Amino acid sequence: QVQLVESGGGLVQAGGSLRLSCAASGSRFRISIMSWYRQAPEKQRELVASITTAGSSTNYADSVKGRFTISRDNAQRTWYLEMNSLKPEDTAVYYCNVAILFSGVVWGQGTQVTVSS
Repeated sequence: QVQLVESGGGLVQAGGSLRLSCAASGSRFRISIMSWYRQAPEKQRELVASITTAGSSTNYADSVKGRFTISRDNAQRTWYLEMNSLKPEDTAVYYCNVAILFSGVVWGQGTQVTVSS
């Protein structure tokens, strides 16, 4: 089974930057979509960004477009979210996610990102 572990969360001032990492272990996978989601208190979980392993297609939420960048290292089964120009509204628990062809989806445990004003 695939397991995901996020890291890189923390406390940062508005305008600052953080880099989140998601490392996959366990069963190997090839065809998949790697994503980052976030969930703020009392709000629904939302997709932040996604990227395919087979290609370079990316997708971003409008609220983070131009500020966040998703990237991946297929060989190490790791993907990243570079977060720049952070705003207090970015405060949330960030979850990595992978959708694996013929298998389903796997979620990480989440990492807290807090942006102070």
